[in-house]
Amino acid sequence: MQLFRVDAFTDRLFAGNPAGVCLLDAEVSDTWMRNMAAEMNLSETAFLLRTPSGWSLRWFTPRVEVALCGHATLSTAHIMLQEGMLRSGEEAVFHTKSGPLSAKVENEWIVLDFPAKKVVPSVPPPGLIEALGLERDEFLFCGKNKDDYLLELPDEELVRSLDPDFVALSDVEARGTMVTAPSSRCEFDFASRFFAPAVGVNEDPVTGSAHCALAPYWGKKLGKSLMNAEQVSARGGVLLVEVRGERVLLRGKAVTVFRGEIAVS
Repeated sequence: MQLFRVDAFTDRLFAGNPAGVCLLDAEVSDTWMRNMAAEMNLSETAFLLRTPSGWSLRWFTPRVEVALCGHATLSTAHIMLQEGMLRSGEEAVFHTKSGPLSAKVENEWIVLDFPAKKVVPSVPPPGLIEALGLERDEFLFCGKNKDDYLLELPDEELVRSLDPDFVALSDVEARGTMVTAPSSRCEFDFASRFFAPAVGVNEDPVTGSAHCALAPYWGKKLGKSLMNAEQVSARGGVLLVEVRGERVLLRGKAVTVFRGEIAVS
């Protein structure tokens, strides 16, 4: 089986969000995939298997399986293109726990078609504000979708300066927490960070699935359907997001870091 490490949502090495991509040549157990993801020790590792009905795609953190992962899907499409499994302009459809998802290559961009995640206003749960190191009057909005909380902060500087207590944050009942603000740079519309210690990822460098919520949220506030987004983690990453009704298109680039093979008994 072939195994790759890819930096996603970037066009340069050692930036963006690293993901593992494993091209399976046969079915393996959930335990094997979970152990492999722990061995890779990245926020997510994708497992791709060709089936009679198309492509099966699953994602594991070092601790659990997740239902949706943007950067590992982008990484998978990048490897498929690199290995001749996908051609420019051709669409790959993946069967996942979030339903059918597609990826295609347009010019230099990989385009992911994901479901939008509507955020509804919510009262911050006990411990969330304190775990983020915020005061009660330092956020403008708190909302929630099925998986995550979203907090809008007044400015990007506050987003960048957060130093969460990850032990306390892991006790919040949610997959993760998005913090976001208008971008301080003219080339971007909004900035964000994403914390998910409850699933083994203290801070995710660039989070495609979070932008399925961030894009509709900011699209409504800004009156835009097409936006440039920056995730301001230490590694940093860039996405071009587009809201199309109940879907969100995520455009990004990726770079292969290394490739190898694994022997499976």
